[in-house]
Amino acid sequence: MNSRERILAACDGQPHDHVPLTTWCFGFQPPPHLRWQRNGREVRFWYSKRLEHIHTLPQPWELEDDFQRVLAWRALGVDDLLEVSVPWSMDPEVTWQDSQLPDGAAHQDPVLVREYHTPSGTLRHAVRQTREEPGEGWVVQPDHVALFDDLNIPRAIEQAVHRPSDIAMVKHLYKAPDSAGHAWFTNRMQAVSHFASENGVAVQVWPVFGIDAVVWLAGPEGAVLSAMEYPEAFQRLVETVAEADYGRTELAAAHPAVDIIVQRGWYASTNFWSPRLFNKFMYPHIKTLASLAHQHGKKYAYVMTTGVEDFGPLLAEAGVDILYFVDPVQDRITLERARELLGDRMTLVGGTSSLSLASGDRQRIRREVQQAIQVLGPTHRFILHPVDALFPDTPWSGVEAMIEAWQEQETR
Repeated sequence: MNSRERILAACDGQPHDHVPLTTWCFGFQPPPHLRWQRNGREVRFWYSKRLEHIHTLPQPWELEDDFQRVLAWRALGVDDLLEVSVPWSMDPEVTWQDSQLPDGAAHQDPVLVREYHTPSGTLRHAVRQTREEPGEGWVVQPDHVALFDDLNIPRAIEQAVHRPSDIAMVKHLYKAPDSAGHAWFTNRMQAVSHFASENGVAVQVWPVFGIDAVVWLAGPEGAVLSAMEYPEAFQRLVETVAEADYGRTELAAAHPAVDIIVQRGWYASTNFWSPRLFNKFMYPHIKTLASLAHQHGKKYAYVMTTGVEDFGPLLAEAGVDILYFVDPVQDRITLERARELLGDRMTLVGGTSSLSLASGDRQRIRREVQQAIQVLGPTHRFILHPVDALFPDTPWSGVEAMIEAWQEQETR
């Protein structure tokens, strides 16, 4: 079987030659023998095009680097996927103005400000520019206030949406792809689909922000409090995001080379939301988007690193086919409980943790891999994956120990 066949068999619960092993790279530093040259420089850190449009990387990462990463993993027997981040559009009438408040008594750091002027009013978004050195390989804070960026959340001085009246302006800032977005996606998929077809690689596309966009806009506390104190206004914000997500998903799912549609849910777990709020505000839209993906013959995946025991069954009911992730370290659920609840309903991805890889404890890594394959492998709906990514501080020795433990299990 090639990599695509193996992963799709696992997504369908069909027998396959062995449990797939995948990774996500978020600035991972591979050993020298796995690196390559691009434009006269050594590519020392690995990323993925799923980060495009929402993160600022410290170095260039070209589409050809994605292809080279796939080939490098394949040389080790590891499966990989090509990932595409779908663009969105803004209302053509929107303009914005950037400014900076100098550091002073009120704030120790300069404050970056972006004011959006929309047909429905002006929206102001302000974050501290902390200017720290995150270390080689880590994503960096941009020199402006991006609308969607994880780094905004702990640095926010004024969230983009900080009162109910701000919600009316979001529909101008986050919209389904326009003609330019369609053209960009078509061109990107032409190159991706050619490589994927030639090399037997699955294609995974990221068109759904879901509640993550709401948290990016309003902040974690602001989002949760709004859901409880201003439920009607909060519902309008969720629906505005869902409408743009639907348009992005429709574009992605209609492409014949796309295999999997992924929805972000890092900010949609029990760390933030109760089951009641999840059911009310998130579940209906997940169900709608999963159905849209299925109409086009695509699999629908959802990312959640904690709260699997509480929300996993709801996601299965909504039609989610693949759950990223089952984390044996950061979540309370055991692998046995995950199998009991979800093993015959959806494909589970995870089983080991990037924290374990970083520990340097080869026996710990070996035990996690062994247990994951023994417990979840027989379901035929399992993909081994270190949750949730390989980072700049993930040592190669930990990755190597994981690969060796996986190969040991698969040759038994």
